[in-house]
Amino acid sequence: MKDLFNIASKFLLAGTPCEIKPLGNGLINDTYLIATQEDEAPDYVLQHINHHIFTNVELLQSNIEAVTTHIRKKYEVAGATDIDRKVLRFIPTPEGKTYWFDGNQYWRVMVFIDHTITKTVIDAESSYNAGIAFGNFQSMLADIPVQLGETIPDFHNMEFRLKQLRDAVAADAAGRVAEMRFYIDEMERRAEEMCKGERLFREGKLPKRVCHCDTKVNNMLYNEDETICCVIDLDTVMPSFIFSDFGDFLRTGACSLPEDDPDIEHVSFKMDIFRAFAKGYVEATRSFLLPIEKENLPYATALFPYMQCVRFLADYINGDTYYKIQYPEHNLVRTKNQYQLLLSVEAHMADMKAYIESL
Repeated sequence: MKDLFNIASKFLLAGTPCEIKPLGNGLINDTYLIATQEDEAPDYVLQHINHHIFTNVELLQSNIEAVTTHIRKKYEVAGATDIDRKVLRFIPTPEGKTYWFDGNQYWRVMVFIDHTITKTVIDAESSYNAGIAFGNFQSMLADIPVQLGETIPDFHNMEFRLKQLRDAVAADAAGRVAEMRFYIDEMERRAEEMCKGERLFREGKLPKRVCHCDTKVNNMLYNEDETICCVIDLDTVMPSFIFSDFGDFLRTGACSLPEDDPDIEHVSFKMDIFRAFAKGYVEATRSFLLPIEKENLPYATALFPYMQCVRFLADYINGDTYYKIQYPEHNLVRTKNQYQLLLSVEAHMADMKAYIESL
C-alpha cells in the first residue's frame, strides 16, 4: 500500500491522502479510492491503466483529455452548476501529463464523484434516460475540433471481426471447426448484410462520430435519486459509427439473460427496452443524426449480437485464447447465447423499423 501512496504523490492533489483502498470490480483496470484528510479537499480515484489492452497510453489519455475538456466547456457556456459531477476531471502531474509511468505500469488520477451509485440492470424508464445520456454524450462531441485516434484499432470493425473468424476456421487450431459448422455457416450467411456499415462509409454515405464504444448501463454514474449523473469509463471513446453506442447498449441492456447464460431457450430481446432507449437516444441526437444513421438503428441492434457471436465463435475455434473461460464449453455457450439473441432481434426487425420511423 506504501507504493500506492508514492504513486498518488506524483499527481497534483488538492489534499493529503490518508487512506487508499480498492474501489469497484472492473475487469480491465485496477481501481482505488484515495481518501484525503482535509474536509474541503475532494477524494480521488487512482487507476492502473491496463497497457496490454490499451497499448498507446499517450493516445488514450489524449483522447480522454480532448473529450472531457470539450464537454466541460459546453457545460461552462451553458452556465451549468456542479460540472465536476457531470464530467470526469483528471489530475495532472507536475509535468502536465494526466498519467504517470512508474517504469512498469501506467497510472492516472481523477476526482471522485461522491454520493453516486452504479446499476447493472435497467427497466424501460431507466433505459429511456440512458438513451438520453449516451445520446447527449455523442451530441456534445459532434463538433469536437480535434481528431481522436483509435485506442483499440478495428474494435467494432465487422469486416475485421469476420476476417478473424475466417482465419480461425482456416487454422482449426483446436479441431473444433466440424462441430461448429452450423454456426460458421449462419455467420457467413449474414456476412454481407452485417458489413453494411463499412461499405456505406467507403461510399461516403456514413460518417464516423466520436462514440463511447462501451455503452453498458454500468458505465454511467447515478445520483442517489437515480437520475443520471455522469458517463464514465472513457477508455474506448474514439471514432466509430453511431451504431456502436446504440447497438452495444441494447445487446446487453435489452437481453433477457446475461451473455453466458446456458438457458439458451429463454434468451430473448426485450422490445420495451428497445423502444425506451431508442426514444431517448433519438430525442438527444436530433441536432446531428443523419437520416441514413437513424434508419439503420435496427441494423445496429442486430449487428452487435452478431459481432459478439462471431468473436465468441472465433475464440472457441481457436481454443479459447482471448476470453477468460470458467469451464471448457464457456465460449460455446456464449456463442449459442448470442446467436439466440440475434434470432430474437431479427424476429422483431419489422417492429423496430416501424418504431424508428415513427420517432
